[in-house]
Amino acid sequence: MKLAKLAIAVALCGTALCATTGPAQAQGFPEHPVTIVVGFPPGTSTDSVARIIGDKLSKEWGQPIIVENKPGVGGSLAVAQVKRAKPDGYTLVLSATAPMNINPYVYKQLNYDPLKDFEFIGQTTWLPYMLVTNKQKGLDSLKKIIDYAHQHPGGLTFASIGTGTTSHLLMAMLMKKTDTKMTHVPYKGSSQAQTDVIAGNVDMTFDTVVSTLPHIKAGRLQAIAVSTSTRAQLAPDVPTLEELGIKDFNMGAWLGFFAPKGTPRDIIEKIHTDLNRTLADPAVHKKLVALGSEVVSSPSTQAFRQMVETNYKMWGDLVKTAGVTQK
Repeated sequence: MKLAKLAIAVALCGTALCATTGPAQAQGFPEHPVTIVVGFPPGTSTDSVARIIGDKLSKEWGQPIIVENKPGVGGSLAVAQVKRAKPDGYTLVLSATAPMNINPYVYKQLNYDPLKDFEFIGQTTWLPYMLVTNKQKGLDSLKKIIDYAHQHPGGLTFASIGTGTTSHLLMAMLMKKTDTKMTHVPYKGSSQAQTDVIAGNVDMTFDTVVSTLPHIKAGRLQAIAVSTSTRAQLAPDVPTLEELGIKDFNMGAWLGFFAPKGTPRDIIEKIHTDLNRTLADPAVHKKLVALGSEVVSSPSTQAFRQMVETNYKMWGDLVKTAGVTQK
């Protein structure tokens, strides 16, 4: 009997220990440096966001946060690397629309499933895009662009930073919603694309507000509209496409944190809570807005997952509409 009672007591003790192991993990997290992997080079918007947030979290956690840049395949190399990392919360990825929503439809072999291979933590920011035109061509309003495109199918040209990129697919959506056809001219980056629009070699482009705004202020580009449902904080005088009559147009590039699949739930929730507190900090908020981004926090990890899943389907449909073939 005594042995039986002892066995029961040990079993109960083990159960209690198991029940408290999870919360204990989160309470002690982090106990050593945390790495944030970024799929883009230093100085890019994603890199800057990671460093601003990482600096604040480092002070709160009392541990160094290392930002590791792993550019390549439109941000997907970093995502694939984090998928293989130990699921303990010490390796995270700050990813974006392209690696998680677009690239899976564009590249044949990414070696990750954005919806199955990660734990979803939370969104950080939203980058609105701006439709801009060459000022010398008289295309100074959305109505003039649409009217000309209807009268001359394929006669207008638009630049993008590459086939299957956000700037390309935003224009694909605009053409779909306005029943117009324009000619796509892909480039390898924003600088060259915008330079050719300024020079008049291409008629227009969609690019981030923060990258187009200096040219707009200098009079080199004409601002037509922003791609999000609300006006951009950095360009409050520029209307949205919805205001100009294009219904249900709310698109841009989001950024958010993910962890490897299997990372303990309590650690994910702790990072989510601390992330949202960081985003609410006035100094952090100011720095992020100065980058041209809109600060957005997810009310829950599940809400973030739902946002990513919805965008995954939407961008997939756009890739098909644009006729982008897999690389």
